Amino acid sequence: MESETPANALSSGQRRYLRSLAHPLAPMVFIGKDGLTDNLLASIEDALNAHELIKVKLGPNCPLDKKSASLVVPQKSKSELVQLIGKILLIYRQNPELKEKSKINLPKK
Repeated sequence: MESETPANALSSGQRRYLRSLAHPLAPMVFIGKDGLTDNLLASIEDALNAHELIKVKLGPNCPLDKKSASLVVPQKSKSELVQLIGKILLIYRQNPELKEKSKINLPKK
């Protein structure tokens, strides 16, 4: 049985691969003036379960700065920060229910 990728365990090659997959993606979740609410975290959870790799955009009125958001969002969503560009976070989490049929097959470390 393969072990799950724990947080902060993506190699640079895996990050590069995920960045290449994310290039054409549009942000799926927007953090607005209310910040990280329970509903927003549920939206992130749903998007990660469906797609595994998503972009989260910080709106102009977001109470979080990009550095704190890059720490808090992955922690609360139990995902891995792949990249932070401007006000867009790229996060990844393998869907445990689709482990054998995962949409994204990471290269070996």
